[in-house]
Amino acid sequence: MSTQVPASSSRWQSLADQVLSGYQLTREEGLEILNSSDDELLELLAATYRVRQKYFGKQVQLYYLKNAKSGLCPEDCGYCSQARGSKADIPKYRMLNEEKLLEGAKAADEAKAGTYCIVASGRGPTDKEVEHVASVVEKIKSEYDLRICCCLGLLNEEQAQRLSQAGVNRINHNLNTSREYYDKICSTHTYQDRLNTLKVAREAGMELCSGLIVGMGETLEDIVDATFELRTLETKSIPVNFLNSIEGTSLEAVDELDPRHCLKALCLFRMVHPSTEIRIAGGREVNLRSMQAMGLYAANSMFVSDYLTTKGQAAEADYEMISDLGFEVIVSGHEMDASTEAPELAGQTESC
Repeated sequence: MSTQVPASSSRWQSLADQVLSGYQLTREEGLEILNSSDDELLELLAATYRVRQKYFGKQVQLYYLKNAKSGLCPEDCGYCSQARGSKADIPKYRMLNEEKLLEGAKAADEAKAGTYCIVASGRGPTDKEVEHVASVVEKIKSEYDLRICCCLGLLNEEQAQRLSQAGVNRINHNLNTSREYYDKICSTHTYQDRLNTLKVAREAGMELCSGLIVGMGETLEDIVDATFELRTLETKSIPVNFLNSIEGTSLEAVDELDPRHCLKALCLFRMVHPSTEIRIAGGREVNLRSMQAMGLYAANSMFVSDYLTTKGQAAEADYEMISDLGFEVIVSGHEMDASTEAPELAGQTESC
């Protein structure tokens, strides 16, 4: 009986060898990953895991998200339950007060998350809202060993500087899709507006967190283009969201994802961004379903909380999944036993 390795196997392992040696994938190779046969998926994941393991070992970073301002948004992003024109049944409220945001920081710390994400709906914050968030961040930094990532919409230079001075480590502002496809999902601001916010955040000294949403009707080429745009931006953290079609939004009828496609997308991001934090973000429970754990063979980060207006998986299930993989949760650079009993996350009903 022949023991020759199938061509597909050697192809992905060879590509991993090249990436581990410093090679940068081409767009054509990125498309090959997304177009690969389902029969190759395990070998693709095995090759991708070699890259993930070199830079992150068995570590998993956890993020905790707080929806600081919900709904009431003038933008028309088609995927978002908080958008103008959305009929989704969601909580709507102005910016949370200091007490509520500090409660979120406490919950993040108890959940063993290394990063606390403060997210607010809207085109962009007022100067008063920026000052409020900055003041709260300063108090959080004095009480907890947490990294802070803020997602507040479009920012100007002065706002970015104030957030940086307060101790915000990262600004999240997702590209969401490719430049070519962007006007198909939003008409009230442009792709360039998003790039401009990332630019002022970087100039203010903060790291960039930016990713995309897979499954909005884009082509495979659009996914690859967004992946390579993020490489140009040298983002430190990339959240990969998978569309969770919410009733009442303009994309409510879009349902084109399966777990295998989602895993291939995660492999693409790891191969293009070998040393960058890749986070499995919104929609993982809905789209990866029983294959969620396999995503961590490519990604090294995930949310342990609800999202903005949708519920996430229970923290206990996340911890069990990480432990079952033989992986370790890393909190502020220190290992944590992933089998640790999950904290009570009562009251976290907001999601994104």
